[in-house]
Amino acid sequence: MNDIEEFRHTVREWLEANCPTSMRGLMLADEMVWGGREIDFKTEDQRLWFERMRDKGWFCPDWPVEYGGGGLTPEQTTVLETEMRKLRCRPPQINLGIWMLGPVLLEFGSEEQKRELLPPMARGEIRWCQGFSEPNAGSDLASLQTAAREDGDDFIINGTKIWTSYGDQSDWMYALVRTGPKEPKHAGISLIVLDMKSPGVTVTPIDLISGKSSFCQVFFDDVRVPKSQLIGEMNGGWALAKALLGHERRAMSKFSQISLPTHFSLLETLFEYLPEPQTQSDIALFQRAISLRMDEHAFELTQRRLNEAARARQDVSAMMAIQKLVHTEQEKDKFEVLLDVMGRRALGWEGSAFTDQQLALTNTWLNAFTQAIAGGTSEVQLNVISKRVLGLPEAK
Repeated sequence: MNDIEEFRHTVREWLEANCPTSMRGLMLADEMVWGGREIDFKTEDQRLWFERMRDKGWFCPDWPVEYGGGGLTPEQTTVLETEMRKLRCRPPQINLGIWMLGPVLLEFGSEEQKRELLPPMARGEIRWCQGFSEPNAGSDLASLQTAAREDGDDFIINGTKIWTSYGDQSDWMYALVRTGPKEPKHAGISLIVLDMKSPGVTVTPIDLISGKSSFCQVFFDDVRVPKSQLIGEMNGGWALAKALLGHERRAMSKFSQISLPTHFSLLETLFEYLPEPQTQSDIALFQRAISLRMDEHAFELTQRRLNEAARARQDVSAMMAIQKLVHTEQEKDKFEVLLDVMGRRALGWEGSAFTDQQLALTNTWLNAFTQAIAGGTSEVQLNVISKRVLGLPEAK
């Protein structure tokens, strides 16, 4: 047995012994565990799974040990992720900081910032939110106007951010601010981090038609932030923003592979509701589902190649842009098929006439449309791919 197979055997044994049975398989939205200053464990098994993975450093398995990670090699990290998928282990915690800001800090942060910010993130002690979009800076993010004015050793921030997911429940924010008002719009932006409890920060939840929403608007009124919390160079935030958005798209493209509430197995659900096709319509549904599953498999193989290239420090920005687009469009197609398979059982919104799984699937179908907007709309992604990946000229 070679070293990697021995590691695989060790990981499989550890997961079998340490991942509680109740922490395996699809979880509902209210069963997610978010890292942060105040963690809400609804069951003892949630707490155990969180603490065991935290203590192994496996919230961030491929981060260096000195920053709170597990110190695993890229190949070992792939093995861990594969074995967790096989056992259908739920994510022990959800933390946007780990998925998006952490990799940027590892690449661009100062040593002091890495040692200050990464270990609490890696232990699940801080919940992060993203302050990028503004009321007049959505797809054209570089037109943002939230301003950070220098004042001695501090910045004083004024402005607003919108569509800030879980801003009302987060401890810290990573935000893009304008520090060079006279610079070209892409050149006058900086990336900072700030405590959401800072004086002058006001968070207002945004209600949506669904009745539930994670979105918030955040207002900054003379918020004082130390200059030591500037990440990278002054006015050099656009390059960091592109890197961070790449990590966001990479994370979003992996959602279909883990037991998040947004994940439903195409074939498992198909066979549950339509075990044997009886009519031509049933056969057509099966054919659509099999075709989509083949596309999913091709996507998963490409995702594996992307992960290995990223861990080898290769440039994967082009692949990440493509993966996010492909994933969100595939998910929309998948849920259209699943709703057709479920028939009238997909019509529920609330009430005991439908199972929790049926209600969750219908809600996730609606959410699939938002994923084609979040992290960069599909239309914007197509423009990015055409210009920056394929090198096509802009339309005149």
